[in-house]
Amino acid sequence: MTTTTTPQLQPDARDRLYAECARAITEAGAERESLFLARLALLLFEQVGDEARCRTALADALWALPVPSLSAS
Repeated sequence: MTTTTTPQLQPDARDRLYAECARAITEAGAERESLFLARLALLLFEQVGDEARCRTALADALWALPVPSLSAS
């Protein structure tokens, strides 16, 4: 039996991608934000190519999802 490991991003790469994603969401605009995020997720799911891993990622993303706060820094 072979096991596969999920490659992990380095913290600096994760920070850069987070910032770029936030800019892309802003560029999409509030009216297209959900559509952009769903499209991005689908494109990334296709890159992963494993339905179970994608479902796990969806569940992980929802787990302890904070409520947005205007007071957040």
